[in-house]
Amino acid sequence: MNTRGLRSQLKDSVPVTGMGQQVGPYGVQDTLRSGFSSVKNELLPSHALELSEKNFQLNQDKMNFSTLRNIQGLHAPLKLQMEYRAARQIQRLPFLQSSHLALDTLKGNDESISFEDILNDPAQSEMVGEPHIMMEYKLGLM
Repeated sequence: MNTRGLRSQLKDSVPVTGMGQQVGPYGVQDTLRSGFSSVKNELLPSHALELSEKNFQLNQDKMNFSTLRNIQGLHAPLKLQMEYRAARQIQRLPFLQSSHLALDTLKGNDESISFEDILNDPAQSEMVGEPHIMMEYKLGLM
């Protein structure tokens, strides 16, 4: 059986360091596009469960796709992954936070209230940049 499509989305290794720093053309961190550097993102996990909690959703998706594959065949998880990828591509302009409502509806997260819904308000985000510069970067003009 060919499960390359399933493996391409769900990898076993997840980097701990986060996004990392984006280096500009002059070898300095590009603070305008990537924001200020955070020491918290560069630390290793302090407890074994911390890494497990970071990978919880990935492990949950793996288990759900495996169960779906055993019940309905290989086509079902592949079709669901294509729908997830299509829903992930729908975004707002680069300087606005995307809500990913279609993706939440597909995953069934639209009916639950979690920590991020209350304390992770995108309007209070520190990652706000100059709209014109961010659009030029996204379109490849810079």
